Amino acid sequence: MKPFIRKAVLAVALFNVTYFIQAQSKLSPKPEVTTVTSPKPFKVLTNGKQITIQSKQNLRSLMVWTASGHRIVEEKDLTTNSYSFTIPAKEKVFFIVIETAEGKRFTEKMGVK
Repeated sequence: MKPFIRKAVLAVALFNVTYFIQAQSKLSPKPEVTTVTSPKPFKVLTNGKQITIQSKQNLRSLMVWTASGHRIVEEKDLTTNSYSFTIPAKEKVFFIVIETAEGKRFTEKMGVK
């Protein structure tokens, strides 16, 4: 009885594999991806290691990471349209995530000298 069950399971498995392989062979054309870029409602101003973010809208949160992944700024529950901080690290490349009061998130990659 056991050899019959093994053969039946093998037959069902092979049928399913061939069925799903055929189902994936028909490739549908990829839809065109259009990105709508709206102007960013903020400016990032640098003066040496002093960074200032000025926004047209109030900021809700701000996070800044170094290129190596170290978080240097994390501010939540902001209610201002301007925020300044000094970079304590010697790294040159940073990533910024800004969330406005409307809930929109913006990312920015920046470098300092």
